[in-house]
Formats: sequence, structure tokens, C-alpha cells
Amino acid sequence: MQALWMLLASVLSAVMSACVKLASEHGASLASIIVLRGLPSVLLLLFWARVRRQPVITPNWRLHVWRNVAGLCSMWLGFYCVSQLPLATSASLTYTSPLFIACWMLGWGGARRDPVRIAAVALGFLGVMVVLRPSITPDQWEAALLGLVAGMATAMAMLQLRELGRMGEPEWRTVLFFSIAVCLSSIVGLTLEGWGRPDWVAYVNLLLVGTIGLLMQLAQTRAFGKGAPLLTAALQYSTIIFARALGVLFWGDAPDALAWTGSGLIILAGLVSAWSTARRAAPA
Repeated sequence: MQALWMLLASVLSAVMSACVKLASEHGASLASIIVLRGLPSVLLLLFWARVRRQPVITPNWRLHVWRNVAGLCSMWLGFYCVSQLPLATSASLTYTSPLFIACWMLGWGGARRDPVRIAAVALGFLGVMVVLRPSITPDQWEAALLGLVAGMATAMAMLQLRELGRMGEPEWRTVLFFSIAVCLSSIVGLTLEGWGRPDWVAYVNLLLVGTIGLLMQLAQTRAFGKGAPLLTAALQYSTIIFARALGVLFWGDAPDALAWTGSGLIILAGLVSAWSTARRAAPA
């Protein structure tokens, strides 16, 4: 089930990135995208908590602080990268997070140094580069470097989600606190940048960013909080396949034979990692 939650999160993440890019292309400022990314989650989750009489106060506030700091850096930098670069190129940079997660877990996180899983993660990263083949022009280096930093920040945020899951923190409360932090940070952004000049297409996509972002974050929080970190990281690569499909649909980015080869490598990496995890869990 944790693998399915990650696959769902990957689909929603690709759709949300496409909505962010469309909203940016139709006049919405980065700050307006951020505020509508967090506000629906805050309103819906506070309403749900009140109806269900769920406690909002958490004893794990320190973990939430670190998760929110890393998550905010990841979101702002990632959305900026998506708005400035082609969707495929931005995805190749921001979705280096599984590589950072795997390196941390294998080096310092206590995970077994299973050569099969190490090879699976490396294979998945190779598939990402083959599929997307980012070509950075001189005026895109700033956005590209910030996209890599976003990938690293995403990895830090996901590791904090893992710790919150171990502490028994419910997914909805983790998403609520992060969404509140997103809204607070957007106030500063709106003061500096303004709302922009969005048209009706931008407003439609802004609403979709908030709704899809809530569902994506709930699925992602559950996957990283309860699932095996390396397996979840490998399955996160499937976002690239879904992003490629959206690129064909909205931007006419038809994949060539090399792109299909990369997609096959990504799928193979997920299958190999899943098989390795299941094989080690069977004796226990």
C-alpha cells in the first residue's frame, strides 16, 4: 500500500507542476501561486479537524519546524525553477531528491548497504537524465542551480517526514502545519512581488494547484512516513514519466526513442528496488 501511495503522489505532483507552469505563463506571480498552494489545505484541514474533534496541538513541534523550513525552501525554489525553465528540465533538477535521500540513508541513516537497492537508485537517476537530457543555456544557470538546491531541500523535508511518521504524527496534522507555514511565507512574497496579472486560465490553474497539492502532500506524507525510504525514493522517479506525458499533452514535447529508453530505466529501477525490499522482508 505504501508503494501505491507514492505512485499516487507522483501522479499528483506531475499534474501540480504542470498547473504551476501554466499559471505562471498566464500572468500569476510566484507569490500568488504559493499562497493558493497553501490556503485550501489550511481551510479544509482546520474544518475537518473541528468536525472530527481532532487535537491540533502537537508534542513534536521541533520536527515540524525543521520539516517546514526544508519544505518551504523546496517549494519556493522548485516553483521558481518550474516557472523559469521548461517543465522537463525543471523536473530533472528538482527530482534529484531521491538520490540525496538514498545517499543519506545508505551513508548515515542506518539502511543496509544492499548493492541491489543502491544500483536501483543509481539506475533510476540515470533514467531521469536520459529521459530529460537538460540543456541549460547561459541565462538559465541561476534557475538550474536553485532547482538542484530545491532537490536537496526536498530530500531533507522527506527525511523529516519519515521521523514524524515514526513518532506517530498523523498525516493531516503534518500537512496542516506545513500549509500554515506556506501561507505565512507567501505574505512576505506578496508584499515584495504582488499578485501579478493572472487571466482566467491562471485562476483555474491556481485553484488546481491548491486542491491537487493538498491531496499530493497527504499521499506523500503517508508514503514517506510509513514506507521503506529507499523503495519510496525509487518509486518517486515515476513522476518523470507522468511529467513527460503532460509535456506531450500541453507543450507538444513528443518523446523520442532515447526518452522512452530512459522511462524504461526508471520503471526498471522501481521494480528492482521493490523486489529487493520484498526479498529482505520475507524472512522476517
